[in-house]
Amino acid sequence: MFSFLVSFIASALLTLLVIKEVKLHGPALDADFGGVQKVHAHSVARIGGLSIFFAVAIAACISIWRVPAMTSWMLSLMACATVAFTGGIVEDYTGRVSAARRLVLTMMAALLAYFLLDAKIDRLDLPFSVLPITWIWLALPVTVLAVAGIANAINIIDGFNGLASVVTICMLLSLGYVALQVNDMFVLVAALMVAGATAGFLIWNYPVGLIFLGDGGAYFIGFMLGELALLLVIRNPQVSTWYAALLLIYPAFETLFSAYRRMFIRGKSPAMPDGIHLHSLIFRRVVQWAVGRKEGRALLRRNSLTSPYLWMFSLMAVIPATMFWRNTTLLMGFCLLFMVSYIWLYVRIVRFKAPRWMIRHKKH
Repeated sequence: MFSFLVSFIASALLTLLVIKEVKLHGPALDADFGGVQKVHAHSVARIGGLSIFFAVAIAACISIWRVPAMTSWMLSLMACATVAFTGGIVEDYTGRVSAARRLVLTMMAALLAYFLLDAKIDRLDLPFSVLPITWIWLALPVTVLAVAGIANAINIIDGFNGLASVVTICMLLSLGYVALQVNDMFVLVAALMVAGATAGFLIWNYPVGLIFLGDGGAYFIGFMLGELALLLVIRNPQVSTWYAALLLIYPAFETLFSAYRRMFIRGKSPAMPDGIHLHSLIFRRVVQWAVGRKEGRALLRRNSLTSPYLWMFSLMAVIPATMFWRNTTLLMGFCLLFMVSYIWLYVRIVRFKAPRWMIRHKKH
């Protein structure tokens, strides 16, 4: 827990510093209130990733000092993550780095990790056997696309205060728990560092939204999450590959389903942003007590009430993944159950038939 506490304290203090000096970050203020995915009513700094990155860097240096054996692994991981972080934070400041370029940079980071950390998808576990992936022409692109896809997916679900942060903290703590079970100290320490830094940011982000994660934060956390899940699986064959699949299925399936919906149902580019993600629908059609109002206090309240729905939904995957991390058959079953549940819930909300237990009626 030492790594968690160090990064938590560093992140909380650095985030507060960014908030206090917000006037120095004029270009990084999110003042666009009319976008399809915008649900805030005042200017907010969108560079929360800056404090998270430096908090993790500080914790990494202390971890290296305490356990020198981690030096090579930790420095290599941070070097790769810096590539993914750079595209996002530059976008946060300038607004001129396209989604395609950010994705390419994240793919470059995953490619670098493939060679520096030997972080590659080299097998697929099946209920009664293991399918090895030995061809580099297959392992390399699959690995790069998978890691970059997770980083991009975290950016996609980062739509409301605390949503992406809490979801990733739960996933990182799960990684830490499983790493502890298999005695993988590097993954354990790294997961706790990122979880602590994200939690330090969270106390200023939820529920009032004093600062946003931004693309830099989302890509950095997403890349670290994807790489650590991959490293845990490949370094420890007793951990099923389906553990990583189930653990990350909420952001991954949200991304794939959104791409399918945009391309085949709406006939648009899969990269075109829209306001009908699952979290957006819950905001507009389930949290009903303030429906129809756009004044700041109502928006903030609806914003803070939306995220817990998705936290609970994501735990439908995180909890069984953590419990059955070595049981491939059960993990595959829970993956299927999650996808069916997601589609069922999405269709119900689209048709204005959200389950009654989800509805928050307007207070009088």
